[in-house]
Amino acid sequence: MSETKGLILVFTGNGKGKTTAALGMGLRAWGQGMKVLVLQFIKGGWKYGELNAPARLGPGFEIRQLGEGFTRVGNGKSLEEHRAAARAALNEAEKEVAAGNFDLIILDEILYALKFGLISLDEVLALLDKKPPRLHIVLTGRDAPPEIIDRADLVTEMKEIKHHYQKGIRAQRGIEF
Repeated sequence: MSETKGLILVFTGNGKGKTTAALGMGLRAWGQGMKVLVLQFIKGGWKYGELNAPARLGPGFEIRQLGEGFTRVGNGKSLEEHRAAARAALNEAEKEVAAGNFDLIILDEILYALKFGLISLDEVLALLDKKPPRLHIVLTGRDAPPEIIDRADLVTEMKEIKHHYQKGIRAQRGIEF
């Protein structure tokens, strides 16, 4: 086997599947005996299906829901609460990147936190600069800025062609949550 070169991978775009692709990659890595950490920057409050998976998988696959939920008006959380949660998630990411306990760290929805101004581009770039050579980092969310795309080794854009919401079909268990 060749030596591991830690990659920066980005799943972005307006289509569905960014978190799903990242989790699939995490499952693949876990299946290869790698330790995987998922830090969710926005998700919080809801009981998503992926939160049940680590208990069934066993050790080496961990998900931490650190956000305050969707940032839209009416979810009961202020912008400052969302900023504080995103700041705590970024601090957690910095701590885990430095600790070296994981082979793959997925920063789920970090690009949304960036887009909504909850954290800054400079902070995210500084985190990527601290990445050890063997660590893989995945970033998900819409509207990846050019500076992140330039740093990445792989960028995949999910493009919405058609979505069942357009037919009035609501979110489905196991598909959206």
